[in-house]
Amino acid sequence: MSLPPTPFDVHALRRRLLGPAGRWNRLDVVDTTGSTNADLLAQAAAGAPDRTVRLTEHQTAGRGRLDRGWESPRGSGIAVSVLWRPEGVPTERFGWLPMLAGVALLDAIRALAPDVAAGLKWPNDLLLGPEGRKGAGILAEMTAVSGGGPGVVLGLGINVDAAAGTLPETATSLAAEGAAVDRTELLVSLLERLGAREADWRGAEGDADESGLRGDYRAGCLSLGSQVRVEMPGGSSIVGMAEDVDPSGRLLVLEPDGNRRAVAAGDIVHLRPAQH
Repeated sequence: MSLPPTPFDVHALRRRLLGPAGRWNRLDVVDTTGSTNADLLAQAAAGAPDRTVRLTEHQTAGRGRLDRGWESPRGSGIAVSVLWRPEGVPTERFGWLPMLAGVALLDAIRALAPDVAAGLKWPNDLLLGPEGRKGAGILAEMTAVSGGGPGVVLGLGINVDAAAGTLPETATSLAAEGAAVDRTELLVSLLERLGAREADWRGAEGDADESGLRGDYRAGCLSLGSQVRVEMPGGSSIVGMAEDVDPSGRLLVLEPDGNRRAVAAGDIVHLRPAQH
């Protein structure tokens, strides 16, 4: 019989992550909520400070990209959102933030579960295991300008301890891939890396090349070099080779007729794995 999950200790997390010891200004943990992103968007509109963190033990109405749901059993994963107000960064560069989060998450996973195959599917899904199933999702939403300046609320949902039979067929978890990872240690590693990468990106005024983000993203993105089908928001699709990510974070797709398309938004299906 498995033991119940160890709950997050908010006081220990604050000691490790806030103030002089860390890069975050506020951290709250709630037992249950509909969506940490929705909570933090409301707090942002009311003036919540830059670098605020919202964490829950159980999220009942989590949302992913393209309005998809995100579910995981209580205590089996991490559902966390962060608020950034990156002053001095042009808002057109905010699109790099979910990709930055993907790189930080990938770094944390590789550090704590080095034997699990891991990589990113453009723009920011975490794929785990030999079958490349989804182990985490990332959602970024703009905040209201009236709440202390423009910003981004970025949410991450990570499957840590969920058994394979409790997840959708296309999803997986670190435990299902054979890795025993402590939720708290993964959360701390993730938030430390998120804070450091965002600070570098902000210091470069959102320039993904100057901050090194674009190069690191390319190195971790399994979509590059793959044959892909891009399902566009309007219902159309394109098929081709995912060649690169441009300085704006758009995916460059080479179609069979030689036409090169820059894709800013869409759902990617890997038709043939990249040869890494």
